[in-house]
Amino acid sequence: MAEIHFGTDGWRAVIADDFTFANVRAVAQATAEWMKRDGLTSKGVVVGYDTRFLSGTFASAVAEVMAANDIKVSLTSTFLPTPALSFAVTARAAGAGVMITASHNPARWNGYKVKPWYGGSAPEEITTAIERLVPGVLAEGRVAHVALADAQAAGMVERFDIRPAYLKAVAELVDLEAIKAAGFRVLVDSMYGAAQGWIARAIADGATTTHEIHGERNPSFPGMRAPEPIAHNLGEAMGLTVTGGYDVCLATDGDGDRFGLVDEHGRFVTQLQTFALLSHYLLEVRGERGPIVRSVTMTQMIDRLGEAYGVPVHETPVGFKYLGAKMMETDAILAGEESGGYAFRGHVPERDGILSGLFLLDYMAKTGKRPSELLADLYAKVGTHEYDRVDVTIRPEERATIEEHVRARDPRTIAGLRVESRDQVDGYRFRLEGGWWLLIRFSGTEPLIRIYAEMPTASLVQRALVEGQEIADVSL
Repeated sequence: MAEIHFGTDGWRAVIADDFTFANVRAVAQATAEWMKRDGLTSKGVVVGYDTRFLSGTFASAVAEVMAANDIKVSLTSTFLPTPALSFAVTARAAGAGVMITASHNPARWNGYKVKPWYGGSAPEEITTAIERLVPGVLAEGRVAHVALADAQAAGMVERFDIRPAYLKAVAELVDLEAIKAAGFRVLVDSMYGAAQGWIARAIADGATTTHEIHGERNPSFPGMRAPEPIAHNLGEAMGLTVTGGYDVCLATDGDGDRFGLVDEHGRFVTQLQTFALLSHYLLEVRGERGPIVRSVTMTQMIDRLGEAYGVPVHETPVGFKYLGAKMMETDAILAGEESGGYAFRGHVPERDGILSGLFLLDYMAKTGKRPSELLADLYAKVGTHEYDRVDVTIRPEERATIEEHVRARDPRTIAGLRVESRDQVDGYRFRLEGGWWLLIRFSGTEPLIRIYAEMPTASLVQRALVEGQEIADVSL
């Protein structure tokens, strides 16, 4: 059995390999012991799950362990998006939350996320404390357990539905009435994930109409490598946006915390462009002021917007355990990472794909413009920025060798642009003349090496990505 380790956001493993009921119960027991240590048990725990294979059953197993540890459990009555689980933690003043999900990973994976009392991603001090308890739990066989039916009868487990409260809270953040009145034709791709139906319900009963695809539960996520809202997984949605005459397509990932955008011409708007659009919307249309937090993999457009509007920009390593913490520390208006995860002030310090999509619709309603026009306005402000990423699957034993290759290389130019400096904020970043960059880093959730590049033209991006693979001595 592989060591149970929390990565960028939670513990993830292959179902029936390491993600087993025995291991999930052991992690749940360790979570309960951490809650006891920190005096959180009296506040109870919220447990939720996504649409993956056996997610609901794994969630019930977590509830059984928590109840046996004398921790009252609020167990979701059906699958729900991770941001709704995070919201439930704060709305119910719980001590913590547990979400069974592997987010955007391929179908054979599942995972276990911990949400502390503030609803964000658990920081390393919490996940490390849980990790350290797991071996002893397994070795000593000290997993407590009570049958779910008995726990419910004893009042230790209650079922709940957070959607009404969540949508009410969202309505206080977004002008839903303006969206409903705008008469948009909106395509929604829920990617068979846990956010299915949520956007449609939020903007129902108006002139705006929605059509949802992949809006049913299918744990195999057919037709896509994984439920991640990026271009190569959205071919059907991109084509249908054009043939169906839709104004926009909004996509959410497997657990609804990531957001993908397709414009009215069926073109994918990159995650970096989308975050810059959301930042521009908050700064220009809503007139909000405050810091912006971005990950090391996020666009330099944010820095240019920060300069234009006089707001500070903070950079963090990849992962909302870093972005959320910095967001709370600085009272930032929003935070974002390259994966398509965006969080907003006044909500929870965690990614929310549903709220991101609604904010984008509000941007369109307030300006009367479609996504391509909004992007043109953004580029008029900050200049053209192009971006792409390649993922290369590796074997764990290759990591040290690849790192050595990258560490030893000292290129003078990348894509014809001079390398001005390099750093290791998170991975190996090469800073180039003009503010452009190439980054090589290892995924914290999958056995992948990711290579990212932001350049002034798409052709330079592709050239940089090829050179990045050469630097790492890997290929697709």
